[in-house]
Amino acid sequence: MNETINWQDFAKIDMRVGTIIKADDFPEARNPAYQLHIDFGEEIGIKKTSAQVTTLYTKEQLLGTQVVAVVNFPKKQIANFMSECLILGAVNGKDVELLQPRALVANGLKIS
Repeated sequence: MNETINWQDFAKIDMRVGTIIKADDFPEARNPAYQLHIDFGEEIGIKKTSAQVTTLYTKEQLLGTQVVAVVNFPKKQIANFMSECLILGAVNGKDVELLQPRALVANGLKIS
């Protein structure tokens, strides 16, 4: 059963739309993953993350893709890489389907 949170807890989560501008292999990761650079617009800038999305996406498919990510978690060391945000996706076993806006929107747009 999921723990219930209140509105104030939810409001602390800063979810934004960003565009993937760079995707590299991440051979040092324990599980197959990419190193991604995401442009969240002028206010937030570019943030890096590691994403285990190699079963459904190629690096080429990810370039230019808009995604939804949490941008206010603390940085996290993953192997030799510092992750600065968390891309959101629907997890089905080893497959992760990225959450994306249906239409092109401005980078940095807040999700609420």
